[in-house]
Amino acid sequence: MATHPGSGFDLTPPSPEQRKRLEADLTAEEANVLLHHATEAPFCGAFLDETRPGVFTCRLCGLPLFLGGHKFESGTGWPSFTAPFDNDHLREEHDASYGMARTELLCARCGSHQGHVFPDGPPPTGLRYCINSVSLDFTPDGEPLPDRLGRSAPEGEPWGGG
Repeated sequence: MATHPGSGFDLTPPSPEQRKRLEADLTAEEANVLLHHATEAPFCGAFLDETRPGVFTCRLCGLPLFLGGHKFESGTGWPSFTAPFDNDHLREEHDASYGMARTELLCARCGSHQGHVFPDGPPPTGLRYCINSVSLDFTPDGEPLPDRLGRSAPEGEPWGGG
């Protein structure tokens, strides 16, 4: 088990059987974005206008990726955040597709495509984590986080105030 000491979440990738089950639960659009690195159309995502406190999790494996309190209106057409839930919950890769040099964001546990990070965000980080709505699920404060892999969340962690 690869548990990150900061967040306490198990970052071990899903087993092949778990992955097959998780992927079978995706819609065609979710699979295209999460598994094939596509991008959803701007200004139509389900979480573009989500402003409640809570936690945004990976749609595929359920790992917490962003807190609602880190979300801001970027005007780009995609949900944007100033910081991740935990730096170790996202993996960065160089993306040179479409003739651009970008930093792609992947879920550190399951490797699913989330979006990109850009250096044009507001303080305090100056970063804009630009994420596809279909790559995420949302859990309002006070509700249990998804446990798609049968790995409970760390005990006593404060998920409120997101």
